[in-house]
Amino acid sequence: MAEDNLNPSESLQLIESMINRAKNRFSEDGHLYLFWGWMVLLCCIVQFVLIHFFQYRYFYIVWMLTWFAGFYSVFYARRQKKKRKVKNYADEIISYVWMVFLVMALLLSYVIGALSGPGPYYTYIHPIMLTLYGMPVFLSGVILRFNALKIGGIGCWVLAAISPLVAFEYQSLLAAAAMIIAWIRPGYLLREKYKLQESSQ
Repeated sequence: MAEDNLNPSESLQLIESMINRAKNRFSEDGHLYLFWGWMVLLCCIVQFVLIHFFQYRYFYIVWMLTWFAGFYSVFYARRQKKKRKVKNYADEIISYVWMVFLVMALLLSYVIGALSGPGPYYTYIHPIMLTLYGMPVFLSGVILRFNALKIGGIGCWVLAAISPLVAFEYQSLLAAAAMIIAWIRPGYLLREKYKLQESSQ
């Protein structure tokens, strides 16, 4: 084989080029961004309808869908990891970023509920979640070098700053807008980029 005749310098160049090809391969297809974006967008709109038009007391029941979505996401991520031929450290770092986000979201929900007393702690949820959403979205954009995600993260923070100035029932509409900016639009752009890469292989 030709590789057997390579000198040490050429061997290093070959190894470096193989590493760079694996590192630059874009493995994010946008599926989970689209899945979560549309699912949370639906929950936000349903919550707004239940509060604004029906004054339904148990409007938060719609968010039970996120538990099923979480189980699906874990299943999907594990299946994709098994299918992946080359270990991609960007994917691994992003998975830890989102894991940190999940832990922070659960802990903050618990802490706010414990400290808010008898009042309705859920009135703080949208501003806090919008603030948190911005972190993994922005960092994912930095890791993937994908500006749409960076812009989406910044958009979440802008909407988080606006949300305390808005009545609670309308805050869910700001969260819905955040899903379009941070997850749905980048998700479709990621899908297009992934398809373009696959077609050129």
